[in-house]
Amino acid sequence: MVKVLVVDDFGPWCRQICSMLQKLAELQIVGEASDGLEAVQRARELQPDLILLDVGLPGINGIEVARRIRESSPWTKILFVSEDSSPEVAEAALGTGARGFVVKSDAGTELLPAVEAVLRGERFISASLSS
Repeated sequence: MVKVLVVDDFGPWCRQICSMLQKLAELQIVGEASDGLEAVQRARELQPDLILLDVGLPGINGIEVARRIRESSPWTKILFVSEDSSPEVAEAALGTGARGFVVKSDAGTELLPAVEAVLRGERFISASLSS
């Protein structure tokens, strides 16, 4: 089983992501976090294999969260799922060592393929960003 931590400050969106992830039998959602500091703490506690991480979090933003998680858990794969569709933000996010970036408006079609790609060790970037 692949242990997954979902980090997003908007509860309904977090539930929607969890619902989508349940379609992949090999995934087990082991926790959720709604702000940056909680995300770092939960990542240390749970040692997930994959973290779905929002950029715009209260406290510390997702990019800083990814940097901190990299220090304590360098093997954990990170996939950003963000409202922000700025190429600069995506580049900064991927610069943390994250393997993917999905724009939330594209998540309906791209989230599961992105998760599968990241778990295979491949990079995934939303089509709306790569054009």
